[in-house]
Amino acid sequence: MNPMIDVRTVTKRFGSFAAVDEVSLQIRAGEFLTLLGPSGCGKTTLLRLISGFEEPDAGAIWIAGEDVTGRPPYRRNVNQVFQSYALFPHLTVRENIAFGLRMQKVPAVEAGRRIDEVMELVALTGFEQRRPAELSGGQRQRVALARAIVPRPAVLLLDEPLSALDAKLRKSMQLELKQLQRRLGMTFVFVTHDQEEALTMSDRIAVFDRGRIEQLGTAADIYHRPQTAFVADFVGEANVLRATVSARQGERIDLILPGGFVVSANAGIVPPQARKVTLSIRPEKICLTADRTDTGGAVPARVEEIVFQGATSRLVLVAGADLRLVALVANESSLRSALAVGDSVACALHPEDLVVVGWE
Repeated sequence: MNPMIDVRTVTKRFGSFAAVDEVSLQIRAGEFLTLLGPSGCGKTTLLRLISGFEEPDAGAIWIAGEDVTGRPPYRRNVNQVFQSYALFPHLTVRENIAFGLRMQKVPAVEAGRRIDEVMELVALTGFEQRRPAELSGGQRQRVALARAIVPRPAVLLLDEPLSALDAKLRKSMQLELKQLQRRLGMTFVFVTHDQEEALTMSDRIAVFDRGRIEQLGTAADIYHRPQTAFVADFVGEANVLRATVSARQGERIDLILPGGFVVSANAGIVPPQARKVTLSIRPEKICLTADRTDTGGAVPARVEEIVFQGATSRLVLVAGADLRLVALVANESSLRSALAVGDSVACALHPEDLVVVGWE
């Protein structure tokens, strides 16, 4: 099946700076794909290249089987929701939503029916005659979405559309937006720097850094199987550790961490020629016990700091002079903490939870 969007070795430079550097990306029809990365990594520039607001210096962009490179935005079957919503303040909600249909010269009866449908879809029925200043942030966001989808584009591009909302409303809108995309069956390309937002909403995520895609995969792949140290550290929180390859023992391989601590990993994840590796392990995967009489290969450590986070606590652990770990533990009791600053613990790093994100 042909992709809905096919980005073919696209490069975009601003002076000597490559904002997008030979990026290739295929996006399937009906997919919710998120471009995730820090500020300045190239994700918004790629979105603007797809929309036609920027032109590539090299490469080509195909949409729905057609080469649209060089076409202006109005000749591409896409629409965009901007971070600022860009609503017309002097128009009512209904007039804002109708704007694109008027530009397309859709007959009045058909336009009225489609506007009614989309207003119900985004829960704006009853707000037709209000103006943007009379709406909450979430309602203005829904108007912007309704205006973008009512012309029925093949692709909807969304440039950090939830960033202006407060935290609670943002979480609610994340679920609403994903449900809306499923009901429409439309291809969504979403830009954000918020890792939790990307993990919550996406079918697949393209993690960007310095104009290139570091990793493309499902939310589970990106989180549990990061391919680079950057992805491991940027998506969620991770302990990124340097280790020296010691000895292979069948399906296991011994790795020496800073401080001389030895842990075992699955031999299959370490390239045969590797002498040093960079490991990643998520904080919630570190298993702690207060019994250090027999660590059984676990790393002995001391609790240096505890940060209460409600359902969980974040623990900073010190193992000798050269190794620090971050662990996440559930707060199972509201009356007492299982651990206190200064406590000694044993940290078990299970082989199945260690991921190699670099080697030499």
